Amino acid sequence: MTSSPILSHRKIIHIDMDAFYASVEQRDFPELRGKPLVVGGDPSGRGVVAAASYEIRKFGVRSAMSCYEARKRCPDAVFVRPRFEVYRAVSAEIRKIMLSLTPHVEPLSLDEAYLDVTGLPVHQGSATLMANWLRARILAQTGLTASAGVSFNKMLAKIASDINKPNGTAIITPADAAAFISTLPIERFHGIGKATAKRLHEMGISNGADLRRTPAAVLVYEFGKRGQFYHDIAHGRDERTVKSKRQHKSVGSETTFKDNLDSDAALKAKIYEQNADAFAQMQSKQLIAYTITLKVKYADFTQITRSHTLSTAFDNEQAAHYWLDKLFMDIPRNLPIRLVGVTYSSLALAAQILPQLNLFE
Repeated sequence: MTSSPILSHRKIIHIDMDAFYASVEQRDFPELRGKPLVVGGDPSGRGVVAAASYEIRKFGVRSAMSCYEARKRCPDAVFVRPRFEVYRAVSAEIRKIMLSLTPHVEPLSLDEAYLDVTGLPVHQGSATLMANWLRARILAQTGLTASAGVSFNKMLAKIASDINKPNGTAIITPADAAAFISTLPIERFHGIGKATAKRLHEMGISNGADLRRTPAAVLVYEFGKRGQFYHDIAHGRDERTVKSKRQHKSVGSETTFKDNLDSDAALKAKIYEQNADAFAQMQSKQLIAYTITLKVKYADFTQITRSHTLSTAFDNEQAAHYWLDKLFMDIPRNLPIRLVGVTYSSLALAAQILPQLNLFE
C-alpha cells in the first residue's frame, strides 16, 4: 500500500544558476557575450569542459566533454580558463541572498542549492513568489540569471528547476505530481544513473508509470536498498530533508597535465598549486584538517594515493609542503605522471578549536 504525495505539506525550492561559470565570464568580459563559450582547459590537449554557454550548447557541447571534442563540434568556440576564486566569491554572494530568506539552505555545489521555505509567512507564504523573489534579487545583485523549481520534495524541485531553463520558474504541485511522474523518462529521475537506467530499460521500465507499476520487492531484489528508493520516488515520495549544515568529509583539488611529467621540480610545483587551492577551499568553509592525501595518476592511467595524519591541524598551506614532499618521495616513479591531486580530510569546524586555543593564550 502506498501513500499519496498529495498529503505532503513541505515547500522546497531548488535554485540552479544558468550556465554559471560561463555566465560569470560573459558578465565580466562583454566581448564574450553572445559567443559560443567554453570554460575549461586547452582544446589541443587533455582539458575538459567545466561549463558551456547556451550559445555553444546547440552544437551538443556540454560539461565534462573533452575540450578537443568541443572544438570539433564548434570550430568557432572561444575557450577561457576557469577562475574558481571568482566563482566561489559570487557563489558566497548568492548564498547570502538565500540565507536572508531562510536559514534552511543546502548547497549542492557553487551553482545550486535547496531551500526549505515551509511555513514562511513572507511573500504571502507562496513558495513560487519566494522563488521569483530570489531569482530577481540574484539578478539585481550579481547580474546573473537563475532558474528555480518549486515542489513538495527535493527530487521534484530539482527536476522542476530544469523545465523552464534558462531564467525561469516551474512548479510541480501535489495535485500534478502523479501525472507528471508518469510521463517522466527514468533518466530524468534524481538518483538514477546511466547503468541503472540501462538495466531498467532491459526490465521494460522506461518511464515513471512503468516504474510505479513495478513491485518494490522486484526493485529491491534487483538493486538492493536503492530499489526501495526508486519505488518511493515513482510514487512521488522523497522524505529527504534540506540539510543546512552539510558535513564535509574531504576537500581537495587535482589537475591533469597537458603532457605527462617526469621532472621532480615540475611535479612538486604542480602539487603545491593543488595544495594551495585545496587549502583555500578549506579556509572558505571555515574548516581545519588533520589528514593530507597525495594522489598520483600515471601515464597508463593507474593511480595511487599516499596519506599522513597529524595530531594537530594543518596551520597553513606551507605547513603541508613538508608532508607532501615526504609522500611524494614514497610513490613509485617507474612511469611518467599525468595527474596530481591533494586532498584534506579528518575535517572539523575551525570554530570548534578556538576555545581550546584561547586557554593557552
